[in-house]
Amino acid sequence: MHSVRPPSSTCSCRANTTQPPALWMPGTPTRRQTPKGRFTIAAKHHITIAEIYETELVDIEKAIAHYEQSADYYKGEESNSSANKCLLKVAAYAAQLEQYQKAIEIFEQIGANTMDNPLLKYSAKDYFFKAALCHFIVDELNAKLALEKYEEMFPAFTDSRECKLLKKLLEAHEEQNSEAYTEAVKEFDSISRLDQWLTTMLLRIKKSIQGDGEGDGDLK
Repeated sequence: MHSVRPPSSTCSCRANTTQPPALWMPGTPTRRQTPKGRFTIAAKHHITIAEIYETELVDIEKAIAHYEQSADYYKGEESNSSANKCLLKVAAYAAQLEQYQKAIEIFEQIGANTMDNPLLKYSAKDYFFKAALCHFIVDELNAKLALEKYEEMFPAFTDSRECKLLKKLLEAHEEQNSEAYTEAVKEFDSISRLDQWLTTMLLRIKKSIQGDGEGDGDLK
């Protein structure tokens, strides 16, 4: 079992109970039953339930399901930004639960949707970076091919620190050089602090380097 830490919450509301509100559980209307204009209300209800599951009941699978439902409702109102926030929660949790393909599809989709938006394109590199790390955990060749695809799709990605780090990690992994891998991560972290999710993914990759599987799980 892997420890799953909830990402920072996107909604400040909290229910004063350890069980999801009965009104919103089996009786929560489906998208077909929800009139246009009320999708946002339903979406917020599902976010509240998801937050209870992730922080109080610690049932991440159910939290994922409610974040997905919330994203679906937001899409019904064409609130793509809000939908993406929910989907990014889904992707982060999916990766932590080793559902890498699901995470990859979401990160790639949001990256592709934001890379041409002048206000959002800076974030695209982060989504492609996370997708590439998920690929890397599964297979080194997958990661190389994905990296080439992202550079072709989004040329600005090539000059990003994230892309340069990926190339260093791929080289270190190919050479089975644990020290070079750790040094590349430390250099990146000294400028852009790694959050818990990135640290977890990078450690999983590092453990696949021959001779490091019995290590202490440190990137420092």
